[in-house]
Amino acid sequence: MSKKKILTVIGARPQIIKAAAISRAIAEHFADELTEILVHTGQHYDQNMSEVFFEELGIPKPNYNLAVGSGTHGHMTAAMISGLEDIILKEKPNAVVIYGDTNSTIAAAIAAAKIHVAVVHIEAGLRSFNKAMPEELNRIAADHMSTLLFVPTAAGMKNLAKEGFDLNIKAEAKIDAPNVYHCGDIMYDNSLYFAKMNAGRRSILADLDLEDSPYILSTIHRDSNTDDPRALQQIFEALLQLIDQTNMQVVLPLHPRTTAKMKHLLKEDFQEKISSNQQLIICPPAGFLDMIALEQNAQLIITDSGGVQKEAYFFQKPCVILREQTEWIEVVESGAAILCGADQEKIINAVHELLNKSIQTDASIFGDGQAARFICEKIISDLPC
Repeated sequence: MSKKKILTVIGARPQIIKAAAISRAIAEHFADELTEILVHTGQHYDQNMSEVFFEELGIPKPNYNLAVGSGTHGHMTAAMISGLEDIILKEKPNAVVIYGDTNSTIAAAIAAAKIHVAVVHIEAGLRSFNKAMPEELNRIAADHMSTLLFVPTAAGMKNLAKEGFDLNIKAEAKIDAPNVYHCGDIMYDNSLYFAKMNAGRRSILADLDLEDSPYILSTIHRDSNTDDPRALQQIFEALLQLIDQTNMQVVLPLHPRTTAKMKHLLKEDFQEKISSNQQLIICPPAGFLDMIALEQNAQLIITDSGGVQKEAYFFQKPCVILREQTEWIEVVESGAAILCGADQEKIINAVHELLNKSIQTDASIFGDGQAARFICEKIISDLPC
């Protein structure tokens, strides 16, 4: 069997983490059968948000960086399509591997599919059923341009079946007859792997003097929360109120976008109220290993991040979700998480409800921790040379 080449496209911090699982599987099990070319679109790229992840997670540095940067959806996506098409034509991969639902995801799918290169979509089948979210449009379109779809959950398989996908496996997958696999979640692979790596390592807990202090962990980054002054105000009002009511600290690794929006959208007196509260610990974005440590030791997590929702579930932590819908419906249906949007009263009530109940989770719904290995096997077996 000849060696196959895949071109992996990443552009945002969560995709870097997801790509770590595939790169690790290739290095450990498939180095004689797969060659990986890594392309960073530059959608998000700075030391805190990207480069540190390559270093601490042991991911190969990108072979290419398009350095697209921020901009409107149309500007970014067009620049990515153009740059990716040139690289695909140069490298001639057997497949282009994409993750999730970002502008980098949809750009890579378009660039590859239109020049007849197979698209492999990891994290396929997810739906929030809210097309006002750019991510929903990206994930739907990417699925329908893919030749191999790797679905993390049973709910995702049902979504694709409803959209007309044939779930029967074919000997050779094609764009008009794709293969769809329920493979589990590669982020579960990563959480298990890096949680072990954290053992005995000095972490952010020591740096922030949190080792013997109960705390709530929060993350805020979605446009619907950061770009709406009322939503941003409601969330921070809730965090400050929770500090008073629970007597716990709130740890907030702050996304650069959120920092900028706070300065622009919140009144100066309220910004002062936030900055002067000693129990609200605002810190720079955490590396993935530090984020796992924060999640594992938190009493509760408040987030608008899809990845953090799942990690809370993996580590049996109650989670308040700062969104109206989630594509990870399993975490809500289990009772381990509550959807609140950016409503101060709902957030407060959900925190008290979750802190007063025993959380039971079943991480096996996200696989067996070997999703990346399964994905590599199917890329090798299902795609032509």
